[in-house]
Amino acid sequence: MSLVPAALTTATALGVAGAPAGLVLPQRVRGVAVGALTAGVGVVGGASGVAALGGSRWSAQVPGLLPLAGVHLAVDALSGLFMAVAGAVVAAVAVYAAGYVSRHGLHGLGSRGAQAVLPLFALTLVLVPAAASVSTFLLLWELMAVTSLLLVLAEHRGRSAVREAAVWYAVMTHLGLVLLLAGFMVYAAQAGGETFTALRAGTAGMSPSVRGLVFVLTTVAFTSKAGLLPLHAWLPRAHPEAPSAVSALMSAAMVNLGVYGLVRVGLDLLGGGPAWWWLLAMAMGGLSAVYGILQAAMASDLKRLLAYSTSENMGLVVLGVGAAGLFAQAGNDALAGLALAAALLHVVNHSAFKALLFGAAGSVVRATGVRNLDALGGLRARMPVTAGLFALGALGAVALPPGNGFISEWLLLQSMIHGLAVPGVTTAIVLPLAVGVIALSAGLAAAVFVKALGVGFFARPRGEEAAAAKESPLLMLTGMGLLAALCAALALVPGLLGDGLDRAVEAVGYSGTRPVSGGGLRVRLQEVSAVLSPLWVAAALVVALGAVMATTRWAARRRQRRTQARLWDCGGGAPTPRMAYTATSFAEPLQRVFDDVLAPEQDVDITHVRESAYLVERVKFRNRVPDRIEHRLYRPVLELLAAAGQSARRLAGGSVHAYLGYGFFGLVTLLLLLVVGW
Repeated sequence: MSLVPAALTTATALGVAGAPAGLVLPQRVRGVAVGALTAGVGVVGGASGVAALGGSRWSAQVPGLLPLAGVHLAVDALSGLFMAVAGAVVAAVAVYAAGYVSRHGLHGLGSRGAQAVLPLFALTLVLVPAAASVSTFLLLWELMAVTSLLLVLAEHRGRSAVREAAVWYAVMTHLGLVLLLAGFMVYAAQAGGETFTALRAGTAGMSPSVRGLVFVLTTVAFTSKAGLLPLHAWLPRAHPEAPSAVSALMSAAMVNLGVYGLVRVGLDLLGGGPAWWWLLAMAMGGLSAVYGILQAAMASDLKRLLAYSTSENMGLVVLGVGAAGLFAQAGNDALAGLALAAALLHVVNHSAFKALLFGAAGSVVRATGVRNLDALGGLRARMPVTAGLFALGALGAVALPPGNGFISEWLLLQSMIHGLAVPGVTTAIVLPLAVGVIALSAGLAAAVFVKALGVGFFARPRGEEAAAAKESPLLMLTGMGLLAALCAALALVPGLLGDGLDRAVEAVGYSGTRPVSGGGLRVRLQEVSAVLSPLWVAAALVVALGAVMATTRWAARRRQRRTQARLWDCGGGAPTPRMAYTATSFAEPLQRVFDDVLAPEQDVDITHVRESAYLVERVKFRNRVPDRIEHRLYRPVLELLAAAGQSARRLAGGSVHAYLGYGFFGLVTLLLLLVVGW
């Protein structure tokens, strides 16, 4: 037996064994045991993905496991990439979760129900990319959605906001499921089969309108799972309210599967399509990237900030996938392969630094019980390891060297810039806009994470919780340390992934392009004659930074004056936390610049002294930046549904005769439709 089926079988056994372990084991060993089983799912599941990236291919059919259709599984380099990423994230987060639940005991993620569901959720993250038929894919997709929903609800007893977030998540994820089911039904009916092999073979005989309908339905469904506009409303609600370990799995592994579905269906099964397909994908990706990072810049809730950052990064990934489809449609497979390789590498990089950032945010919440940046501060001295790990993850998120997000965004920019050579008015207009989106999102991301680090970790503590914070336990730090090591490896030697990325691109159909060759310490782009060595860039930055710091200290010593007198403070006393920038005040200039996009809501409440209308007792200022799409799109729909529900209540008057009449007229209508051949 080869490595891939053996590893998948072992991962399935570990995941299934984790469920009863979470239910029956006593509290003192439950967290560690379930964490070990879940980590095992990640290790062996990721190993199967690594084997597929190395060139192994495998497929199998289990006829009796599902009625009628059976279970179809297949693993190639593309699915192997997503399985390897999910496995790595699951393994590290499982170690982190074992330490995270030690404080929660019987509540939240430490409860028996949540512990039973956690390994099953981890298993679905590994198995979804291995599905090779519509029925198998939809079954695993729905299991992933249900298990993640149950984990989002883990802390519902403590906060009412958790239940509201879970309702939003359930509705949005099942709306995506309905669209996905409709798209696959049309596809399978036209192709004459439901296996991916049959779908791939039947695409050539479909009309352009049917192929376009399938693409639109599945793309909207998959991008909703990835957190892209306009079906993104669940993401900034569910991620903050879920336990931090679950947030890390959802943001660093689950959202990736939306990208996997888009690539698998749009580029592989459908074999690409006309330019408007990919312009739609690029528009969704670009708008999500800019809108997501703008909302992150306004957010004061640390986990909500990270959730919107996920929307931004997934937007950049879909932007790259759309560019790949556009270049392929224009006949330039070399640039298409480069854009797709850049998008897939950013999936890997985002998974590493976002899991680390959510882990660090969970460490802060565990130590303080607070997510609001305006109530934090002073954590660098009290939680130095967590602060350093958050800084490393933030460096990757801002796409600056030596962060691991830099290389993938550099590759994405290379593909867009060299894509200007592709003839056509469309590329001449769209690609400069795409370059601007990437640059703008990177600049805003820098402001976002400077705010998070400066206000949350380096400023003075603004509350008793932050002042009394203590470092997290060893298991949590170990899990974050594994993710930090992955970030460092991806930042310094990303060329080691080159051959695997090339095989993943070839699995889509761009055979022979080999856009990113594995060069160990260097990344070589064969088609555009570009070479980059992130390790040498990092070394040069370290040397330059050391020289600047040494020069600054030397100059400071020369200017230093010994004095016993206290500096004049204008009578105001020593600085207090109230004098420092808050997250809200830090974001205020950006809010002014993007006022028309963000549409902030501001209110000033003035209370006058009773004896005089001219004297003010207190002034209360409120500033809120709502999600404008949710405010303008979802609220009217919800109000309409609520009104329809109220009107429909009149039909249920309690009369048996009325109910019999409804049934009679419904039956007559159905018979008439059957008679006319509807």
